[in-house]
Amino acid sequence: MTIKAIIFDVDGTLADTEEAHRLSFNKAFAESGLDWSWDVALYDRLLKVTGGKERIKYFVETCLPAFEKPADYDGFVKNLHLVKTGHYTAMLGEGLIPLRPGIRQLITEAHAAGIVLAVATTTSPENVTALLVKGLGENWASYFAALGCGDIVPLKKPAPDIYNWVLEQLGLSAEDCIALEDSNNGLRSSLAAGIKTYITTNHYTRNQDFTGAAGVFDDLSDLAGFCKRAGLVIG
Repeated sequence: MTIKAIIFDVDGTLADTEEAHRLSFNKAFAESGLDWSWDVALYDRLLKVTGGKERIKYFVETCLPAFEKPADYDGFVKNLHLVKTGHYTAMLGEGLIPLRPGIRQLITEAHAAGIVLAVATTTSPENVTALLVKGLGENWASYFAALGCGDIVPLKKPAPDIYNWVLEQLGLSAEDCIALEDSNNGLRSSLAAGIKTYITTNHYTRNQDFTGAAGVFDDLSDLAGFCKRAGLVIG
């Protein structure tokens, strides 16, 4: 069967972004006068929760039971996440978060071969833009037929909502597509939408359960090998 579309996760898949996110959260906490600090081990646990604002709330609920929430708690969390996003996009703008091996080549060659490309992520549109402007150039959006980002759907991964939304935008069935993910939450989301999924692991996800994945790779440095495994004809 000919693959008509590739749907990409962003954080950890297109680039090793998670450590930059962790550092940006800590900068936002300090800037906001909070004595919170997320070390690598804690952030590894927090990553089981999808979405930055959701991660903050989970941290408060599980690690800071005595924290006195402000009257507008949702607004407090939203603003904290906004400050964090500012620090993160600054790191992206400085070119500190390059695309992972093989990603740029896969995107450009698949697009040239007529394969439809899309994004399905819980990260914000601002983060996606900042990453891909650096990685693909100012015309980055021309590569993608649909951008499912941030809060565009009510339920985040591992719910299938973002993938279902992207499929609807593309006008394609799940059987026409493959997904590229890096985490158990992402895999559960794409599989729940019926999409054949390949995994590229990173420091934070390499020990997760990827049962059901069509293939698990360290990265796409051997792009030809990945394409052969996935049945992609590009280049």
